[in-house]
Order: sequence, then structure tokens, then C-alpha cells
Amino acid sequence: MAWIVALLAVVAAVAGFTRAYRTGLMEQQAVTRAELAERQAKAAEARTAALLDEIRQLARRRIPAAALALSHPSATVPGLREAAEVDGGAALLLTEAVQAARTAVLEERGRVDAAARAAMRGTSAKIQSLLNQSQQLLHELQHEYDDPRILQLDFRNELALRRTQSTAVLCDAWPGLARQNSPLVEIVLGAQSRVAGYERIKVSNHLRDERLALAARAAEPLAIALAELLANATAYSHPDTDVQVTVQQSGGRGAFLVVDDAGIGMDEDALERARALLAGPAEVLLTELGDPPQTGFAVVGRLVVQYGFECHIEASPFGGMRTILRVPAHLLTVLDEDRNLSALAPAPVTAAPAQPAQTTTDTPAPDAAEPAGLPSRRRRAPRRTPAAATAARAAEPDAAPPARTPEAAGASWAALQQGTLNGRSVTGLPPAPDTGAPDHQDDQGDDEK
Repeated sequence: MAWIVALLAVVAAVAGFTRAYRTGLMEQQAVTRAELAERQAKAAEARTAALLDEIRQLARRRIPAAALALSHPSATVPGLREAAEVDGGAALLLTEAVQAARTAVLEERGRVDAAARAAMRGTSAKIQSLLNQSQQLLHELQHEYDDPRILQLDFRNELALRRTQSTAVLCDAWPGLARQNSPLVEIVLGAQSRVAGYERIKVSNHLRDERLALAARAAEPLAIALAELLANATAYSHPDTDVQVTVQQSGGRGAFLVVDDAGIGMDEDALERARALLAGPAEVLLTELGDPPQTGFAVVGRLVVQYGFECHIEASPFGGMRTILRVPAHLLTVLDEDRNLSALAPAPVTAAPAQPAQTTTDTPAPDAAEPAGLPSRRRRAPRRTPAAATAARAAEPDAAPPARTPEAAGASWAALQQGTLNGRSVTGLPPAPDTGAPDHQDDQGDDEK
């Protein structure tokens, strides 16, 4: 019986040990589960804190930066701060939130800009109509009164009319003026007369055909585009420097208007933006043109797209910028012989005959077929006195009439003014008040690259 008792004791001991082992194991597992739960809770808290930080950054930095980048492409949009702590689904949702905000901002800007364009179109049309009426009245006054202040008022009215017209074009409105087929050189002169500092603009005519003209539908748009380029050239160059305009003809490629200034030039970023605007982008928001808005290149780009012009800008050999405005051949025509050209239009420049090296100082005119030739200067002949001119005509009764030149036209205007002053002095009337040339500094609002 003793062995039975011993066996029972062994079994009891084994059972106790087994129960103790299982109890310890269960306690250890419970501790492990508790530690795991604690770690998981801490990880969840960390992910929640990271997600809250990302949401906070989304509201305070990422969405505002994304909206700013729509107007300033160089602005950086920050990404996720704690990408490792945010799971893939949350990160994707945060990125989608930024994109949704960008889309909403773009749509709202488009609606606001469209409303602004519509309002400006209506306002520009009314102002343009009033300015045209004022212009007509001023022209009537010029025939009735000999007062140079009327000319100055007419010039300022012309500046305001150009600004209003450019605003209308930028807002997708019609230029507002219908013209006939117009000589190219006269369009250049018309654009020159719309610019503050017009006396600094020197036009060099290198056309092979003096009667080369522009089709009626494109005449006024070309005048608007060239006026904007001339306004930039005069506004961004020193008042003591000239702005050279060269009119050239190039076979099947049409005609070229080359504008050179000796201004301050552009840095690479400004030049890249100018070329983008001159290329005629599909849409230019008014809010992207700065404050005050710089609309010049944007207006030219709009006309380039609508009428098939081409415009390129690059550094000028004169130290500033050179803009080349090309008119395609299908927009060009030739006027009939019975159509008289303006007396102020510069005559075509022809190459001077060869002269001995010790006596020649003028640079030969460039070939008219070259689209980007440099403007040439012509030596001004001394003005003849009335007595000398009469003696010359008497000595050469059969001589052919002199060629029409800008100098001759200027002399005619000067003689007319002098005759008016002499007539007033004979009749005892006081001379018309002379206020001098227009103060162009007040009109230098052409800083609209």
C-alpha cells in the first residue's frame, strides 16, 4: 500500500506544479497584453496628435500657400510635416483637400474676373464714347481758336482714349474704331501720337513700297499694339534718349515694326513673363497684372491672338529692349496711286551712294529685306531762310519738286506758326499764350509692361 500512497503524492505534486505553471503563464500573458495595449494606446495618441498637427498646418499654411502659388508660381507649398506618423489614407485625404482648395479658388477667381471684365467693358465703352465726342469738339475748336493749349488738351484726351481703348481690348471688347485700308507708315505715326514722350520717337522707313498698307480690320488693332510697345519704351528709358522705330518689309513674311530703346532692360524673370504675355496666353486674369496693373504686354498679347500678329522681345543693341512686331503678309495690301499719303509720313530711306572714306560719316541704311536691321540716322540739312528758298526756286524754275521728308513737313508747320504770330503782331492782337510743350511727366503712366 505504501507505493500507492507514494504514487498519489507524486500525482498531487505534478498537478500542483502544473496549476502553478499555468497560473504564472496566464499572469505573464496578462502583463504582456497590458503592455501591448498601452503601447497601442500611445501609438494611437501619437497618430492622433500628428494628424491634428497636419490638419492645423493644412488650415494655417498649406491651403493659403496653395492659393498664393496660383498668382506667384515661385511660392512653395509645404507638404506633410509628419508623413511617417500619418497613415496612407489620411495623407491622401489631406492632399486631396489641398487640391480641392486650389480648384475652388481658381473657380472663384474666374467668376470674379469675368464679372470685373464685364463691368469694365461697359464702363470703357461709355468713357470711350465720351472721349471721342470730346476729341471731335476739340478739333472744331482748333479751327476756330489759335490757342496751343487746345492742342495740349487734345493730346491728353488722346492719352486717356488710348488707355480706355487698351482696357477695353484687355476685357475682350472691340477696339471701338473702324478704319479704311491704312498706309503702314501712317499707322506708325498714329501710334506715336498716342504716347507721352512722342517727340523722342524717331521713325525710320525702310519699306520697298511706300504705299504698303494694312487691311482695314487690322489697322486700328496694330495701332493699339504699337502704341503700347512705344509707351513701354518711352516710360522705361531716360527722357534724354531716343526710341528708334524701324519699319521694314520682308517678302512673303510680311512687314516688321522694330522698336529699340536705351532703357533699363529686364531681368530673366521679367523677360520670361513678358514673352509669355506677348505670346497671347489663353487667359490672363486682371488680378495677375499687379497693382497698379501693368497691362501693356497683356494687351499686345490679346491682339496677337485675335489678329495673327507676332511679337518678340529681346535685348537691344542700344542697351535697353527691342520688340519686333510682325504683320503677316495676308493682312497687307497696296494703296492706289490716287491716294495721297500724309505729309508727315517719313519717306523711305534709300542707301546713299558711295563716298570717299575721308568725307563720309553716315552709316548706310540696312537692307529693307532684313527683318531686324538696325535703324539708321539721316543727317538733317540746315533750314533755309525764306529769302534763300525764294532765290533757289527762281534759280531753278524747272527743277523737280523736292522729295517729301519729315524735315520739310516740320519746316512747313514752323512756317505756319511763325506766320500766325506775325499776323497777330500786325493786327495788334496779343500773341496766343505759350505754355510750352506738354508736361509729359504728368502723363508717364505708361509703366505697363
